[in-house]
Amino acid sequence: MAVIDSHQHFWDPAVTEFSWMTEAHKPIRRRFGPEDLRPVLAANAVDGTVLVQTWHSVDETRDFLSTAARTDFVTGVVGWVDLTHPSVERTVAELMDRPDGRYLVGIRHLVHDEPEADWLLRDDVRRGLAVLDKRGLVYDLLLRVREIPAALRTVADFPTLRFVIDHIAKPNIGANSMSPWAELMGGFKAHRGHVWCKLSGMAEEADWASWTPAQLAPFVDHALEILGPDRCMFGSNWPVCLLAGDYRRIKAALEQCISTLSADERALVMGSSAINAYRLRIPAL
Repeated sequence: MAVIDSHQHFWDPAVTEFSWMTEAHKPIRRRFGPEDLRPVLAANAVDGTVLVQTWHSVDETRDFLSTAARTDFVTGVVGWVDLTHPSVERTVAELMDRPDGRYLVGIRHLVHDEPEADWLLRDDVRRGLAVLDKRGLVYDLLLRVREIPAALRTVADFPTLRFVIDHIAKPNIGANSMSPWAELMGGFKAHRGHVWCKLSGMAEEADWASWTPAQLAPFVDHALEILGPDRCMFGSNWPVCLLAGDYRRIKAALEQCISTLSADERALVMGSSAINAYRLRIPAL
């Protein structure tokens, strides 16, 4: 089966200002493009990726679609549109109707950066989500614990819209704290028919210098218990992950966490779940 990295980024801070890049992010405050990731994927036996938005920009989404069309390993793009704008349906149609629009598989918004914990429950946001549902796109949920209750209401109210939870909703791994994250995440079990979860971004939520796979394991186990291997997927969060370890270490840590699963279950986590969630078109390998 194909191995798919369901969550990676490209960026150039010289072109776009990333306010979240503090002094601590200096090691990744440079351009990262396909030429940087290609040898890394080859060295780690990864067949394809999903390229994910980094800021609220339709122009970035257009650029990512163009990148996907000329980059053989990018199998899909999770972009951005303003869900609250009256013209959101027209914008989505314009993106999907482009010659490279077939690569648009989902939309994401930096929900956890919104001042409102209930941003997802706004009427204008929900009108935008209805457009994504109509067009068969995925909605990536970028959450912290604060936003999980609103996300649970949202997935309940949109039973035919596919949702993917990014970075297992960013629990406090650094403090080895399962609560209240674990209890809240349990609410997604009732919606596993249309909800997936990325086992990604975990080392970045721990101490970058001292984390271990064993520290991540309880969080991975809990996500798997809630949603199952067919609803959980590998994501590197490259190049953000480089703050906590190289690509090989990040991938190996997840492989260690899922080592007790069957071979078929591991194949789901490492590739098939992402293919199914995003309906990726994977060429013969």
